Amino acid sequence: MCNVRVWKERIRWFMKEHDIKARGKRKFIVTTDSKHNLPIAPNLLHRNFHPDAPNRVWTSDIAYIQTDVGWLYLAVILDLYSRQVVGWSMQPHMQSSSVTDALKMA
Repeated sequence: MCNVRVWKERIRWFMKEHDIKARGKRKFIVTTDSKHNLPIAPNLLHRNFHPDAPNRVWTSDIAYIQTDVGWLYLAVILDLYSRQVVGWSMQPHMQSSSVTDALKMA
């Protein structure tokens, strides 16, 4: 890469000329509340993500997928030994039934 200095006005003009808009910063949204008196599940893995046999450790995640008609919610169960998906469920709403359906499939 070359080291070239360019005035901000030049960049602003170029972006306006080519109808390029900068992405604005998104406000950080807090999604968890750790200040509660509810029981906390114990950490059984202790960051050991390499089990010695299949189906000993499963992990899960939920992904949000935007489509033309709205959002879909994908719940996935993954076997950490084989790194294979062992169960999944996709629904147009996020409810606990998505995770239980994925567990039933696994």
